[in-house]
Amino acid sequence: MKAIILLIFFLLELGAMAAFGYGAYHIKAGAAFKIILAIASPVVVAIVWGLFLSPKASLPVFSFPVRTALKMVVFFLASASLYATGQTMLGLTFLIMSLLIVAAVFIFNLHEVKM
Repeated sequence: MKAIILLIFFLLELGAMAAFGYGAYHIKAGAAFKIILAIASPVVVAIVWGLFLSPKASLPVFSFPVRTALKMVVFFLASASLYATGQTMLGLTFLIMSLLIVAAVFIFNLHEVKM
């Protein structure tokens, strides 16, 4: 069960990066800027996540509860990005799944699980 929760969590991380790229592409700007932003925003999120929030982060941020809260901020912003582009149900579904899975990871203390 723990492996399934962690797999879904990883898929949510990938989904958040996709949501940031999708949201960036749908801003009102020129085509070239939209493409650059759609590529750059998920890359920036991935770098920040890897440096500060991942289980093997180079510069881990504070304690597990604080990292968990920051991860929820990232997922909330990804949901808001989907919502802002008109993907209201997808954004809401992503937010609910994020809340459930992050809560499961926190409750079961899965940040220490090695796969």
